[in-house]
Amino acid sequence: MRLATFLPPGSTTPRAGEVHDDEVVSFVVKRETVLERLRTADYDPAIGDPFALDDVTLLAPVPRPRAIFGIGLNYAAHAAEQGKDPPEFPIVFMKLPSSSASPNGAVRCPPVVKRLDYEGELVVVMGSEAKIAGYAVANDVSARDLQRREPQWTRAKGADGFCPWGPWITTADKVPDPENLRVTTHVNGELRQDSSTADLIFGPQQLVDFISETCTLQPGDLILTGTPSGVGMSMDPRRFLASGDVVRIEIESLGAIEHAIA
Repeated sequence: MRLATFLPPGSTTPRAGEVHDDEVVSFVVKRETVLERLRTADYDPAIGDPFALDDVTLLAPVPRPRAIFGIGLNYAAHAAEQGKDPPEFPIVFMKLPSSSASPNGAVRCPPVVKRLDYEGELVVVMGSEAKIAGYAVANDVSARDLQRREPQWTRAKGADGFCPWGPWITTADKVPDPENLRVTTHVNGELRQDSSTADLIFGPQQLVDFISETCTLQPGDLILTGTPSGVGMSMDPRRFLASGDVVRIEIESLGAIEHAIA
């Protein structure tokens, strides 16, 4: 099942439903949300109103997650391009709930940020009883100047809109091998990242187990599992994002998100 939150044509009221090929079928109860489905582990087929996928506006599947965990240096090749050894334990940081953004809306760069970068990532979406409910695609937008200047990354990683994700949640039963998915990032049509989740140092379940040692994971919580090699900061010369750039991130079997920089 692919769970989505969307605006129907001509409406400003979000609906939730299930994506089938080129349409999205809403849940029968108009106020039902994707988060409620994650809480109840109810994945019965949606049987409400159908809408053409091209006619709706996709929103973040869970518009304001309770918690967004990020993981640093979790691809072997990315650690190598940073000139660092693979970490012994996962490096965990937080992005604020207000960083959650729609998969296709513009990402606005704060004036204080001069070195904006992309990070295409596999997202783990939590369900009930600290189990993985599904997976999605995200951009862990990063302000490299703030990240290098400040010892903790709240401002660098957690700015408003710095976590566009979606385009929907693909439930775990439809992703038999999350550690063998191709991940690509294009900027203005140019391929920048091309890797596989097989290069992950710590896989999705390892990350869930590690975070759960101290934090109770709840339905709708996100874990951004890290980014592959090929970020702009590591290019020679470095290539940061500018206003008007378009970032497209795609993960095999999970779909793609695409957004402009403003």
